[in-house]
Amino acid sequence: MQTAATFAHPGWHADPERFLAILDSPLHRTVAELQNLMTVVSTRFWAERGVQAMHLPITTDSVSSPMGLGSDSLPVQVELFGRPTYLADSMQFMLEYGCRLSPSGAWYLMPSFRGEDSDATHLNQFFHSEAEIPGGLDEVIATVEDYVRRLAGAVLAEHSATVSRQAGATGHVEHMAALKEFPRLTFDEAVRVLGDDPSAVRDEGGWRTLTRHGERRLMAEVAPVLWVTHFDHLSVPFYQAYADDSRKRARNADLLFGIGEVVGAGERHIDDIAARTALGHHCVDTASYDWYLRMKQARPMLTSGFGLGVERWLMWVLGQTDIRDMQLAPRLNGISLVP
Repeated sequence: MQTAATFAHPGWHADPERFLAILDSPLHRTVAELQNLMTVVSTRFWAERGVQAMHLPITTDSVSSPMGLGSDSLPVQVELFGRPTYLADSMQFMLEYGCRLSPSGAWYLMPSFRGEDSDATHLNQFFHSEAEIPGGLDEVIATVEDYVRRLAGAVLAEHSATVSRQAGATGHVEHMAALKEFPRLTFDEAVRVLGDDPSAVRDEGGWRTLTRHGERRLMAEVAPVLWVTHFDHLSVPFYQAYADDSRKRARNADLLFGIGEVVGAGERHIDDIAARTALGHHCVDTASYDWYLRMKQARPMLTSGFGLGVERWLMWVLGQTDIRDMQLAPRLNGISLVP
């Protein structure tokens, strides 16, 4: 394992004394304030809707986001007391379970872990604000819009001057808070906007997805905040519901702003038959998902959910260009850091 003293990255250096510098950093004082704001506002938002907070483990045998043909993410396997398990990449499956205990839905704010290397736009240990609610894709999209508007309004009400000093302006936050209608494009519409640009759309023959460059072009050419919906099903995790009987598209949606995708949302398969079909379609072994299939068999239910990357949101609010600066205690895979 490398140490922080031997590790350097262009534009970002994991200095072993960094934790002391953070104590005198106005930027990181603001990060701490906004982390607190995120927790307080999220708790109030969900309490008003009767959505219950869930205390969930950070280990799982059923990883979610890194599973599928179109994933560019890796699960983090660890050994606890001689037994292999995974650190949670998401607790979405447990939130689906929570929906069957809480009639209005379930949410949490917890760390997530990924196995790939971090860079200026991607963390391998980050905080997730996730929720699962009864209903379909349109219901979760409307809920996300209410949520991000509420967060933006709270930033303006409580930290406008501080954010303005760090970001240079608050116009982007004001735009979000006042946005009545979030623009939407289907994935196919987005591809037509992007045209014949191989750096904007990753095409693997059987499925396509947007690149970060493609996301940024859409935000520059269509709107700074917009949804892209109905991706190719093989480009998203298996648990997203099929848009129709052709099984080519998913009932999912990514909300783009700032860095690109900040929120990923989707409708889930109602029952075990559809979920089992999708597992086979995505070439994912069903063994680790037996409990998930049994839950859907015993309690079929239409739910939808989303995950918001907290550090991506912080990066947007503060107008920063390196997401690693949004952590008070940075973590890099394979690097020993303090504290």
